[in-house]
Parts: sequence; structure tokens; C-alpha cells
Amino acid sequence: MTDTPGWDEPFVAELGPLRSLQFDGLTVQSVMSVVEPDALALDYTRAMMGFLLFNPHPRHIVMVGLGGGSLAKYCLRTLPETRFTAVEINPAVIALRDRFGIPSDDDRFRVVCADGADYVRDCEDAPDVLLVDGFVAAGLPPRLGSADFYADCCRALTPGGVLVVNHWAGDSRYAVYAARLREAFDGRVLAIGAEDGDNRISFAVSGPSFPPSRGQVLGRSAALSALHSFDVTDIAQRVLGRLDRMMGRRAGGARIES
Repeated sequence: MTDTPGWDEPFVAELGPLRSLQFDGLTVQSVMSVVEPDALALDYTRAMMGFLLFNPHPRHIVMVGLGGGSLAKYCLRTLPETRFTAVEINPAVIALRDRFGIPSDDDRFRVVCADGADYVRDCEDAPDVLLVDGFVAAGLPPRLGSADFYADCCRALTPGGVLVVNHWAGDSRYAVYAARLREAFDGRVLAIGAEDGDNRISFAVSGPSFPPSRGQVLGRSAALSALHSFDVTDIAQRVLGRLDRMMGRRAGGARIES
């Protein structure tokens, strides 16, 4: 274990062309292809990139939870006008950054060793996108599922900014977290599933530009597909499917669920 109680000691595992970050030998936290180190190897990370369907030109992205840096590396390569700040509480995770090809800090990229909830609460440089993927061996840290944290995220974002949260649907408190997220963002929340596990990716928008129209999603998907190596159309179809269900419930007068 690390010197600080409550933090897990990470280790790197190799399986053929894949390199993974793990805490307990049972749950994989991050996966990198050694052949394509900047690719998004897991579907949940590709699903999280769906924020581009809501905000295709973010100026500044803040991510809570560095892991193996898959999303950071991908965004740095494909969004050249975007700054990226990764906030990681566990210094032992940061110490492994070279094993995953995470670049050194520079004008566009920095890694901050801090509690993500504290960082978001005190954030002065409002991000356009907040990515929250802060799992430890025991699951989602309680602070990252709290009502206060989601309210702080909403306040921290620019108008029209997007919060993206990776939840584990198998967590007994998932419904509680989802309800808190909806309350913090006044229902401006949409969630899609990932294909390679029980990950549930929630998108919450901080302004009135929600929900996007079907035409907006399709238009952005077409434009983004030429720029990205993952199947943007597939993510867009999941988003549209959820939008259709949300609109159907709204038309029927039922409470919208994420």
C-alpha cells in the first residue's frame, strides 16, 4: 500500500500487446495497446468521448482520475487547440505515467496531484468539459458521487459545458448517484451504456443547450467521423437512442430517467 491510508498501490500488467493498470489483479482500471499507445482500447473511453457531440470545440478539459492516461493522450493528439488538465489524487499512479506514454507537462497539458473533488470545488479556470473517471479498487470514491460534488461540477463548467461521468451500473448506489446528478443539473442529463462492461456514461450539460436536436447530433457525428479513429457514428446512435426514449417519456408526461 502507499504511505497514505485509503490509497491503493497500482501495478502494471502485460498481456500480449496490451498493458493495463490495476489495483487488485481483478479489476482493470486502464488498458493501452503497446502497438497503438494513443488509441482508445476500451469502449467506455470511446463512449466518454461522446462529449464532442455536445461540445465539439472545447477550450479546456479537466479530467478527474489520470489512470493510464488514455483519454488525455487521445485528446492531446486529436484536439490540438485544447488544453488538458488531469487531476490525480494518488502519486503512485502519476509515477507510472512513463509506462503508459503519458507526455510531460507543457503549455497544453499538466498533471496535478490533488483530490479531484477539492480541485473542482476551488476551480478558477472554468473548463468546457469535465471528465470524471476516478475509480479505486473498491469502486467510486464516495466524494465523487456526492451531491456536493455534482453541484460543484455544474458551477465550475462554462455555460454549455459538459460533465462526463463514468459510473459502474453494478454499484448498489448507482441509482443514488444518478439521481444526485440529475438534481444538480436540473435534469439535463443523458446516459449511455458501454459495450465492454457495466460502465454507464452520463453526460450532463450546464446550460440551456440541452437536449441537442437530432440534426445537431447527426451533423456533429458526420463532421467528427472524419477526424477521429473511433466509431463516432456508433456513439451518436447510442446518444440518439437515449434521446428518443427521453423525448418519448417527456411527451407521455413521465419523469425522465437517465
